[in-house]
Amino acid sequence: MEAVAIRLQSIDGGYAGSMRILVFANTPAHVHLYRHTVDRLAAAGHDVLVLTREYTCTTDLLEFFGMPYRVYGTHGTDSYSKLRFARELGGQFVTIAREAVRFDPDVIFGRGPYAAYAGTLARAPVVLVLDDEPGDFNHTVSRPFAETILSPAVTRRDLGDDHYTFEGFKECAYLHPDVFSRDENVREFLGVDPDEPYVIARFNALDALHDTDLEGFSPPQRRDLIERLSEHATVFVSDEGGEMDLHDLPARPYDLHPALIHDAMADASLLVADTGTMATEAALLGTPAFRYRGTDDHEYGEFQELERAGLAEQFDEYAAVRDRSLEILADDDAPARWQRRRQAYVAGLVNLTEVLVAVAESRGAIDRLSPSTRQALQRGRETPKP
Repeated sequence: MEAVAIRLQSIDGGYAGSMRILVFANTPAHVHLYRHTVDRLAAAGHDVLVLTREYTCTTDLLEFFGMPYRVYGTHGTDSYSKLRFARELGGQFVTIAREAVRFDPDVIFGRGPYAAYAGTLARAPVVLVLDDEPGDFNHTVSRPFAETILSPAVTRRDLGDDHYTFEGFKECAYLHPDVFSRDENVREFLGVDPDEPYVIARFNALDALHDTDLEGFSPPQRRDLIERLSEHATVFVSDEGGEMDLHDLPARPYDLHPALIHDAMADASLLVADTGTMATEAALLGTPAFRYRGTDDHEYGEFQELERAGLAEQFDEYAAVRDRSLEILADDDAPARWQRRRQAYVAGLVNLTEVLVAVAESRGAIDRLSPSTRQALQRGRETPKP
């Protein structure tokens, strides 16, 4: 007979005994978001399970960080569509249902229909941790099932009475100074000299549902950018789609383990990208972060905030991002200037891991949190567009 987990409610309404926490990590960014939280909860004696899908390096990261996981499906990096998304969900929901009911969680963390569906079947509260993306299908179907929604204070949408915001970004769960320290050996791993400037060029696969019909750097622009950057620094290319041929270009593929990408970004002279997450990450690390919007005309609150802090810059025209990249590489004072801005800015941001651990142990109920944790959260509000 299986042992029955004894769960005792503490005075403030949280659980004093062991809990079961289910986490959805569908992308590499989600793994980073939750990895310190999973470690902390496991160390406290809770049973944690990560449900994931085979997508780029997601399972590689889960293995690297030693996180307990099960795979519920796969997702490629080719062009995406709502029809394909619906077909994909059909098969994956069968596995999600089986795993969620078998695990019988006390609380579920995630986003989109995956977490909502699991919470409905397992009759467990759902905590959605969001960033400032457009109100799309994922949010529409999941929001009614959420016990709590957490997002950065720069969120531009009103998500209802259960919406709480925090000062910072979802990346503060793993890049806040309290949890991040750079691997001092990263230059040796990359094969660059101690004083050798290097750039990371990140090219988006644009395969997610919210990327449908968007375009970033074109193939000719990618080639031109690499050739121009290479005149001033060593160029490492991180190609999410994995299809770019570099054999006749003055660049190296970024081929370290994906778990080391933040260490590499922290020591880079520049990150230039047509993707959002890595631009945000580089900015929070104090590395100049330049994002080419391409055809993406959505105004993201996070990028506007980072631009105000002088940590990131966005460009609508390819020539502008190229020329600005060359300008910053010729500016010897730029690295120190960005680090000063970073130190001044991140001092006021929330360590999101601390918040997520507390919310997990309260089963997603904000009114059960300690007063000190409650102070880190504010009721969601719709921020007026500038």
